[in-house]
Amino acid sequence: MTKPAPILNGLRLRCGACGQGRLFSAYLKLNESCPNCERDMRAADTADGPAFFVGFGVLIITAPFLFLIPMSPLPGLLKAGAILLLALVITGLSIWLLPVAKAILLNLQLHHKSGEAEFERPER
Repeated sequence: MTKPAPILNGLRLRCGACGQGRLFSAYLKLNESCPNCERDMRAADTADGPAFFVGFGVLIITAPFLFLIPMSPLPGLLKAGAILLLALVITGLSIWLLPVAKAILLNLQLHHKSGEAEFERPER
């Protein structure tokens, strides 16, 4: 039997080891272990990585509109409405993509057995 792919299971918000258990008990709250295979989820910490990648990706997608809307020949009220709509889209995209990014990074960390960096001091 082949091991499930960590990225595909992250997209599905599933455990990277078995591909069946749910990673989250609530929005962005990880289970301590997989409900299906009992894999320990506390071994990995994604920190701010998912927020950075999601924020950067959403910015790349929406930044052109942040420049085009104020320069458009629309009346002031329509510009304000368009900027408000764009703010809602940015917020919605970020909220929707954050659990997916966290699941992918967590699965990749556990798959590759990554941990905190340990530095060795050279002996003198």
